Amino acid sequence: MSHSHASHQHPPLWYGLALSALIALAGMQLGKLPWLASHGFSALTVAIVLGMIIGNTVYPAIAAKCSHGVGFSKQTLLRAGIVLYGLRLTFQDIGHVGMAGVVIDIIVIATTFILATVLGTRLFGIDRREAMLIGAGSAICGAAAVMGAEPVVRGRAEQVTVAVATVVIFGTISIFFYPVLFAMHLPFLPTDAKLFAIYEGSTIHEVAQVAAAAASSFTDVHNKGIAVITKMVRVMLLAPFLIILSAWLSRDPTHHDDGHGHHGKKKMVIPWFAFGFIGMVIFNSLISLPKVIVAPINDFDTLLLSMAMGALGLATHLTALRQAGVKPLLLATILFVWLVVGGAAINHIINAIM
Repeated sequence: MSHSHASHQHPPLWYGLALSALIALAGMQLGKLPWLASHGFSALTVAIVLGMIIGNTVYPAIAAKCSHGVGFSKQTLLRAGIVLYGLRLTFQDIGHVGMAGVVIDIIVIATTFILATVLGTRLFGIDRREAMLIGAGSAICGAAAVMGAEPVVRGRAEQVTVAVATVVIFGTISIFFYPVLFAMHLPFLPTDAKLFAIYEGSTIHEVAQVAAAAASSFTDVHNKGIAVITKMVRVMLLAPFLIILSAWLSRDPTHHDDGHGHHGKKKMVIPWFAFGFIGMVIFNSLISLPKVIVAPINDFDTLLLSMAMGALGLATHLTALRQAGVKPLLLATILFVWLVVGGAAINHIINAIM
């Protein structure tokens, strides 16, 4: 292959980066609108929707020019964004929810993910990668978890988008549903405000959705904080989850990329960004950076993650989503019911024991 041909294959990175950045900035601005913010639509969710709209209208005409930068946004910037996300968390946060909160989070993640994988493949016959992505999104932290799991399970763009869509739908329902549940004082749900805050944080999909639900459920700042911190502990568990999942998939002979039946042990995909994420949490726990430094870093991080989401939207074709059909939605519905009912049971049992 001649050099000129090779460079012709890869258009400049900046075309696609600029497009992803424009979508991200629009998503961040729209995400600040009071109506969208109060309904739990974060910059990330808005960015993927904008990306999909552009991806299915004008983008095909410029795709050849932009594909290299869009791919870079979707992969490299995503990993960088997840690493920087660690600066939002500290190990001191764990102290606020106590050991019970941590154990509840671990059990919710494990049961939800296993349920998703087993039901998805056996009951619905969904592609296992898609079932795992939907499971990761429901179990851990919504879109960020889906995107974190994608390099490990090697899902396709439309599978990632289907999984993110299920998170958006059921996370949005949660925002309105949980405050109603809290007001109803049902016998199987925690009636104590602090325990209900832990329940919200341990079972609602996205951080933004937890914040929105807690804002409607509680009048005091303390319990809103507890809900978000419980959620953040779940986010923190994303890193060990990815490392365990990667090790498990590498031992599983059925998980191979090509359809050519290349069996045998798979090389373990080490999600290095997960270690970077843990490193950032440790750094943030030991060294308290001033707000002046942290706020712009967090904004930059939101930009990176929004660019990744926008790029993901660009790569998603509505025809592929239609082909995915109703099964992923049914799986996500069952997982939602499990999070509400099973999550309440897990909360109840662990709080009783600990």
